[in-house]
Amino acid sequence: MDRLENTVRPYAWGSTTAIPELLGENPTGRPQAELWMGAHPGAPSRIDRGTGPLPLSEVIATDPERELGVAAVRTYGPRLPFLLKLLAAAAPLSLQVHPDNTQAAQGYADEEARGIPLDAPERNYKDDSHKPELICALTPFEGLCGFRHPLEAAALLEGLGVNGLKPYADILRARPESEALREVLTALLTADQDAMAATVAEAAEAASERPEYAVHAEIAHHYPGDPGVLAAMLLNHVVLRPGEALFLAAGVPHAYLSGLGVEIMANSDNVLRCGLTPKHVDVPELLRIVRFEPTEPGILRPEADDAGGEEVYETPVGEFRLSRFVLVPGARPHPLRSTAAQILLCTAGAVVVRAGEDGGEDGAGELSLAPGRSVFVPAGEAVQISGDGTLFRATVAV
Repeated sequence: MDRLENTVRPYAWGSTTAIPELLGENPTGRPQAELWMGAHPGAPSRIDRGTGPLPLSEVIATDPERELGVAAVRTYGPRLPFLLKLLAAAAPLSLQVHPDNTQAAQGYADEEARGIPLDAPERNYKDDSHKPELICALTPFEGLCGFRHPLEAAALLEGLGVNGLKPYADILRARPESEALREVLTALLTADQDAMAATVAEAAEAASERPEYAVHAEIAHHYPGDPGVLAAMLLNHVVLRPGEALFLAAGVPHAYLSGLGVEIMANSDNVLRCGLTPKHVDVPELLRIVRFEPTEPGILRPEADDAGGEEVYETPVGEFRLSRFVLVPGARPHPLRSTAAQILLCTAGAVVVRAGEDGGEDGAGELSLAPGRSVFVPAGEAVQISGDGTLFRATVAV
């Protein structure tokens, strides 16, 4: 096993305090949005096996089957198929959606054929893979996920008393569900920018005077004039309690609003944006990807395995499997072995990870993890965990 050195991503929406406080460090005064753990080329973790720190991506590339496991390499190729993060949002992230595997492959092939550079701002697909995600709350965590029923969305728009919103509410009441949602979202994103900015400003002012619209007033505060402010009213508002999680499937529009959580995702960069962003919004491609159907956001709670101790967040994807251990002093150590690579992350208290089925001798082959610290365990390697704290385990579902 190897202790990970990880990189903090300073996106503007990030909290200045949440990640430093978890790590026991002094805030820098700058946003610290995400702490990445994995082998993503954008900011791979580093490990030191005696010759100095090396990117985990380079270590894996030297012997993928040894590091990742034969089954994982055969299924997902010679790279770690997931990325684990600590995510700390102090302002809303962009309203976005992710493609499924077929859509991603088609979109990537099309942009490659048209010669759009990978780093071009108008590029939608950086790879040909889907990007399912799971966010697990460490603090109360707010987000938007999936479409409301059109009649609920109509009532929310009408409640602001803004004349410019009445046509959208009428469509939501008159058309079949999928057709109504598609037509309204399309209209919001393709309207005259100046006229839309004025409508958004009027809606934001009305929202600021009504406590029941507080979340939408906050979104409008961060993104004045953005049509995504109104698009957000089409979506379900979700509040997760610590330990609860949300799975984001392909085609489901969503946005994180505030809070600290553990996020795991397939190792892809494919994002289609709907609003709340200065970045490129490709409306025709977005309409190809979005699932226009009302949904109830399914809040996940961890399910204890038969052996006890490990609590699993069940999802329908194979690239990742996330589970949690709440460890107590004096309990027997929990043995962990997987045919795939693992990343172990402490989020509270103090956790000890020992190498081998039975652990090492008095500190030999032992790592102590404080909150925010993590280790990489190669495929097939056995470890034990014990202590007084909370540990998340990320691996591949093979």
